[in-house]
Amino acid sequence: MTETIKLMQAHSSVRRFKEQEIPQEHLNEILKAAQMASTWKNFQSYSVILVRSQEKKDALYELVPQEAIRQSAAFLLFVGDLNRAEKGARLHTDTFQPQGVEGLLITSVDAALAGQNTLLAAESLGYGGVIIGLVRYKSAELAELFKLPDYTYPVFGIALGVPNQKHDVKPRLPLDQLVFEEEYQEVSVEAIEAYDRVQADYAGARATTTWSQRLAEQFGQAEPSSTRKNLEQKKLL
Repeated sequence: MTETIKLMQAHSSVRRFKEQEIPQEHLNEILKAAQMASTWKNFQSYSVILVRSQEKKDALYELVPQEAIRQSAAFLLFVGDLNRAEKGARLHTDTFQPQGVEGLLITSVDAALAGQNTLLAAESLGYGGVIIGLVRYKSAELAELFKLPDYTYPVFGIALGVPNQKHDVKPRLPLDQLVFEEEYQEVSVEAIEAYDRVQADYAGARATTTWSQRLAEQFGQAEPSSTRKNLEQKKLL
């Protein structure tokens, strides 16, 4: 097993950090590694907003009350970004039509790939972090806080810092329930229930809901309206 694979398989989210900064040279290395992620047609359809001031982190925490945001040495907001694309396209055409699912997939996947590179690079330097997707639930407010222009939207954030906690690696689904030879195979309800038990054993006293209950909470109701409204305001839907 290579050191890279060991690092990837040892990942666990870190939500509590020491009061210690990340040197600029390390941030530069992390963000340069992020840039090297695969990207659709090299469009690089994302931007990153680096937040280090406590004032801005506190303002963000008021909108998205996750303690990792306030404690982080650096918070990175990953933004799906077709604003540059609009400027580039208009050098050649008067028509710009980014609205729809394809544009959202391009930008979200680009951002996600860069985000994963970011977290791995940070962990390789001894830092820890957690991805925070709840920023999407306050899309309009974040757009105002960070002055996001048309054709942009917040996808997720990453809180980074020197770890002040360490959890065991969270168990994933068995590989044969995630990777299928040649064609898709539906997973049984019994397999879901078995994974609920695995997750409950892992969480122990920290468990408040099962894995499948969290699925029900997420997908058993209509999506939050804030994301769609902001996408419409930013001319992406």
